[in-house]
Amino acid sequence: MALAPGRPCQRSVSEAPSPTNHVRSVSPLVISPSVLIIVMLAGMFAVAGRLRQRSLPPAVRIDAVLPQTQCRQCGYDGCRPYAEAIAAAEAPIDRCPPGGDQVIRRLAALTGQPRRPLDSSRGQHKPPQLAVIDEARCIGCTLCIQACPVDAILGAPKLMHTVIADLCTGCELCLPPCPVDCIALAPKTSAFASLPGFSRGFDSDAARTRHEQRKHRLARNKIEQTARLAAKASAKLKGLETGSDSAAQRKRAVIEAALQRAREKLATTR
Repeated sequence: MALAPGRPCQRSVSEAPSPTNHVRSVSPLVISPSVLIIVMLAGMFAVAGRLRQRSLPPAVRIDAVLPQTQCRQCGYDGCRPYAEAIAAAEAPIDRCPPGGDQVIRRLAALTGQPRRPLDSSRGQHKPPQLAVIDEARCIGCTLCIQACPVDAILGAPKLMHTVIADLCTGCELCLPPCPVDCIALAPKTSAFASLPGFSRGFDSDAARTRHEQRKHRLARNKIEQTARLAAKASAKLKGLETGSDSAAQRKRAVIEAALQRAREKLATTR
């Protein structure tokens, strides 16, 4: 069947697609005043934070860089005493095995001291670790509790002890005093390890706070114990009958000497 001849199908010029029909107009970017205010405030807070950090004493800024494991491998009784020694130019910056090269680099930038490798005599840098107690072998001696610098071990005399994993700094100070070797170290992982202050798998600011609180508690307990001993010696001295024999005089002399030592200790600790 043949098609009937006719005019070829043509599209009118008005019907042809225009190249500009598919181009969308782009409206200019408009930032609301509230967003601008938030950005400006954030910038102001950032600048204020940096200025405040620079105004802090050097020992405080150095202590903020240290990992707060309180392990004493540096030769000082905690991170803060080590920071104070660095600030006073009494200690080098290479004595922190838990911090490793990263902390040494930051301390060098902060103090102006030359960067140097880690002092291997203080120990080797290790990945974050966690103390784990074999609870079946634990005898409840509480020696590990007394050794922990951040109160990360929970227990009581003659009862099973356990480590609070989120609080443990991996300082290893609980290992030597354990009489039955029931404590081991295991790798420690944390979902917050990439955040500032969590590089060792724990909150370094919280560890610093717990360490300071522990030191204050121990100092307070020592004062209270000395006061109790002084009161006990004073009561014994008052209850002691006055006698002229040498035995009574020696006893009074011993009690008076103990009372005097207790008073002197109280005077120095308060």
